[in-house]
Amino acid sequence: MKLLLDQLIDRARVAGLRKTKALEAILTCLVECDRPMTLNEFTQCGHLSQKCDKATVFRLLQKLTDKGMVRRLGLHERAAYFTLLIPGTHHDYLICRDCGNIEPITSPCPVHQLEQKIREETGYTNLYHELEFFGQCPSCASTDQPSKARD
Repeated sequence: MKLLLDQLIDRARVAGLRKTKALEAILTCLVECDRPMTLNEFTQCGHLSQKCDKATVFRLLQKLTDKGMVRRLGLHERAAYFTLLIPGTHHDYLICRDCGNIEPITSPCPVHQLEQKIREETGYTNLYHELEFFGQCPSCASTDQPSKARD
């Protein structure tokens, strides 16, 4: 975990971000949590509590997103979730459109072959994709909440 954190801090510095206690704390939270987190979860994390305010955390998350180190997930009308983007790893997600629950998909990604074909046909480099499926989780489906699907 320490090695990964050091690598992430180095990536952030190479990307032009200053090494600050807040940056280290955000990256530590993401590494230790190993799942997408909301802004509120970050501000309640022991590594960040009392170190910086919510606005600072949000600005740093935005900078990390802009630098391709963090991915923003979720429904536009709900709280955003943030997760690490680590080179060589890939995660796709299921997102409940009713409660906003986010779960990683454990099945193999069917888009990798398409991505490789597009890379070969177009000559694009550093090609990647982000895949999110939206639906209704089993918990929400069992309560018979009205569907909010987009038709």
